[in-house]
Amino acid sequence: MSFINVSTDSHFPIQNLPFGVFSTAEKTSPRVGVAIGDQIVDLSVVAEAGLLDGVSGLNAKEVFSQSTLNQYMSLGKPVWSAVRKALQSLLSADNATLRDNAELRAKAFVAQSAAKMHLPAEIGDYTDFYASKEHATNVGIMFRGKENALMPNWTHLPVGYHGRASSVVVSGTDLVRPNGQRVAVKGEPPVFGPSVRLDYELEMAFLVGTGNQLGEPISLRSAKDHIFGVVVMNDWSARDIQSWEYVPLGPFLGKNFGTTISPWVVSLEALEPFLVEQPKQEPQPLPYLKDNEKAGYDINLEVQIKPSGGSEYHTVTRSNLKYMYWSFKQQLTHHAVNGCNMRTGDLCGSGTISGPTEDSFGSLLELTWSGQKELDLGGIKRKFIEDGDEVLMTGFCQGDGYIVGFGDCVGKILPAVNYDQL
Repeated sequence: MSFINVSTDSHFPIQNLPFGVFSTAEKTSPRVGVAIGDQIVDLSVVAEAGLLDGVSGLNAKEVFSQSTLNQYMSLGKPVWSAVRKALQSLLSADNATLRDNAELRAKAFVAQSAAKMHLPAEIGDYTDFYASKEHATNVGIMFRGKENALMPNWTHLPVGYHGRASSVVVSGTDLVRPNGQRVAVKGEPPVFGPSVRLDYELEMAFLVGTGNQLGEPISLRSAKDHIFGVVVMNDWSARDIQSWEYVPLGPFLGKNFGTTISPWVVSLEALEPFLVEQPKQEPQPLPYLKDNEKAGYDINLEVQIKPSGGSEYHTVTRSNLKYMYWSFKQQLTHHAVNGCNMRTGDLCGSGTISGPTEDSFGSLLELTWSGQKELDLGGIKRKFIEDGDEVLMTGFCQGDGYIVGFGDCVGKILPAVNYDQL
C-alpha cells in the first residue's frame, strides 16, 4: 500500500508506477514522472532531493530532467529494476521519507489533471506487426476467401512493415483526415481526395530500451531485457487509400498520417504477474522463435467511440492481448535476427488485436465487415470514422484488489485539408 490514496479502480496503484513525460503551467519544461493514483511523482524533484542517489549506474538529476525517456531507457534493465524498487519503497505507507516531509511532497507531487502529457520517447524507428491470427484471418477472408485467408508465411514468422515515426503522437492529439488516391469504382482509374473509409486499429506496442549492435541479433531468451515497457496504440488506417497502394510494397500513405499512443509506459516488471500462455503455435516455430515460457499477457482492452454530434462514448470492442499469436519477445527477436540494429526509443506495434468473437474484433473493417454492416452509436450510425469522431482506447490487467492499467489513448479526427484552397 502507498501513503498516496489510490482508488481500487485507478490504473496506477503502487504495483504499476508507469513512466511518462509531463509539464505544468508553473513549470513548462517537460520532465520525467511516474503515475500513482491521480498524482504524478515529479522525478526531477525526487532526484534533486537525493532520494535516488543509491541507485547504481544512475545520474538521477540529469536523467529525470530530460524531455524524453530515452536516456533513462538506455541504462538497461538492472537500473530500471533498481529505480522501480526504490520508488515503491519511497511511496509505501510505512516509509516516512516522503510521507512526512510536507514541503518536499508539495514540490514532488503534481495532480494529473494539472499536467500536460508529452510523447514519452523520441521515436527513431517505428515497426508495426500483424500478429493477431484472428485479425489476419478475418481480413484474409474478406479479400481472398476462406481458402486463402492466411498467406503461406503467416504461421512461420511475425509479419511486419516499417511505419513512419514522425507522425506518432501522444494521446489527446487531434489528427487530420488524410488525402490520397483511392478507387471509387472498381475497375476505373483512381480519384484523389479525402479517405472515406477511415478506421482505427486496436493495438499495443513496446518501446525498446536497450538496442543491439548492427550485425548482432537479439536472442529470444534475452529479448525481454531489451524491452522497456508497453503502451496502448491506435494505428489509424485509411482503408481505401491502403487497398489501392499496398501492392506490391505494402502500407504507405494509408498508415503514415498518424499513430496515437498512450502517454504512460508500463514496465514489463509491472506486467509480470499477468503472464499467460500465448495461443498454441502450429506448426511449431523455427528454433530461433520457439519459446517454452509463458509469453502472453492477460490485458483487457476496450475501444469506445464518441461520434460527432453525440455526447457519450459507446463501447464497440472488448478484446485482450492474450489472443495475440506472436509474442512481443518473438516480434523483437525476429526483427533483429538478420542483424538489424534496434535502438533506444524504437516503437514496435503489435498489429490489430482481435479475439474469437465479433465483439472482440479490433477494427471497424472487421466489425462492419468492410462496410457491409453499420454500428449503432446511440442512434448515430457508423461504418467508418467520420470527422469529429473521437476514439478512446484503454487497457488494464486485473490483479487481486488492484488493477494495472495504461490510462487513455484518445484521438479525434479533423476534416481533411482542402487542396483547392492551397
